[in-house]
Amino acid sequence: MTDFDLIVRNAHVITASDIFDCDIGIQGGKIVQLGQALGTAAREIDAAGRTVTPGGVDAHCHLDQPMTPPTKTADDFDTGTRSAACGGTTTIIPFAAQQKGQSLRAAVEDYRARAKGKAHVDYAFHLIVSDPTPKVLQEELPELIREGFTSFKIYMTYDDMKLDDGQILDVLDVARQHGAMAMIHAENSDCIEWLTKRLEASGRTAPRFHAHARPMLVEREATHRAIALAELVDVPILIVHVSGREAVEQIRWARAHGLNVFAETCPQYLFLTAEDLGIDDSYKGARCICSPPPRDKANQQVIWDGLNDGLFTVFSSDHAPFKYDGIEGKKPNGQEVEFRHIPNGIPGLETRMALLWSEGVLAGRMTANRFVELTSTGPAKAYGLHPRKGTVAVGADADLVIWDERDFVLTNEMLHHEVDYTPYEGMRLKAWPGLTLSRGEVVWDGRDFHPQPGRGELLARGAPTLLPTRR
Repeated sequence: MTDFDLIVRNAHVITASDIFDCDIGIQGGKIVQLGQALGTAAREIDAAGRTVTPGGVDAHCHLDQPMTPPTKTADDFDTGTRSAACGGTTTIIPFAAQQKGQSLRAAVEDYRARAKGKAHVDYAFHLIVSDPTPKVLQEELPELIREGFTSFKIYMTYDDMKLDDGQILDVLDVARQHGAMAMIHAENSDCIEWLTKRLEASGRTAPRFHAHARPMLVEREATHRAIALAELVDVPILIVHVSGREAVEQIRWARAHGLNVFAETCPQYLFLTAEDLGIDDSYKGARCICSPPPRDKANQQVIWDGLNDGLFTVFSSDHAPFKYDGIEGKKPNGQEVEFRHIPNGIPGLETRMALLWSEGVLAGRMTANRFVELTSTGPAKAYGLHPRKGTVAVGADADLVIWDERDFVLTNEMLHHEVDYTPYEGMRLKAWPGLTLSRGEVVWDGRDFHPQPGRGELLARGAPTLLPTRR
């Protein structure tokens, strides 16, 4: 009779706070023992002294999200979680998006159906509140929070999603009353529309002008306003996909004044610039259109600094997978369109972990502990999944990544998403996940993906542990 289902031997374990060498004993999908020379197991994996980190928690990605035809996301819960597993991510949190006129409950049930029987790794849902009717505010949202959907996103831009200030205050009040985390997409919609119309009137409609319509000041103003609204309600918020130094300055001001303002950033703000949207009127820049857009080269260092000094709590992909070619993606109906009509978003679910490990840790820009905090522990705490997720500890799920360090050039052919490009094509990286375990089962062995559609569980979440205890 064996002691464990699985032992990962000779692991060089890195968590958000510690570094140690041990064997990892796994039983029933959980870590049950950490120690030296553990007993026997039905299966063993020899990490051979390689680095082992917790499986990644990608807390901001978009899969099979309802969209107005012909636009459609390229990845569903099958291909999206396949891509996640091969990139070392073992938990994802995409969005159940309410459409205006739809009940929030109906949006969740629709999203459950989209995920059912497809996911290879565990998942949870954020809510998107786009129509905060009295029923949503007084009944549906509180009920869903109690059921474990403890975070929701508010938009300050996009006509079909944005809320006005009064509506934002109403939704933030629900977050305060029920202990949920409110995420805010902070860009000033009116400023963007005014700039877009002026650009169109002068014939400047190529993809590169997307960045001209969204300068840093529109993110700065909306971030300032979001902070003020949260201060008025007295509730913590998390500003998502922070791109620019001017928004960073607003968050630093809020922190200095004792406000509970958290922040997320993404790979595109470390590795892309506005020039990737095009230096001429070529349509190829459509591949890198996202909102907020990438900024200039100097701004990348501002984001690196924020990752290292604690400004950012979460490093997410904001995976929004649209194909470049075809009728459903960046060329609606197969046509090259004005930047206003190009679907916003870029793929990044599979590349998120390796980019930051390679260019952050191995390049000497950040510590390995900080990497784990940003990619796994921080998001797990922010969204009520810790300590089940986001750490290597007794009682945690056996979600683990064993890293292979090797030099290679990244190409889209290596990846497992359904998108026909990666914005990071041609980057030379130094590491990739050599093995990914999801609740003690190998889902990626460094060469092959091991599909188990439907094994991923929908996770009910607790209150975000980043929130202060209310008296």
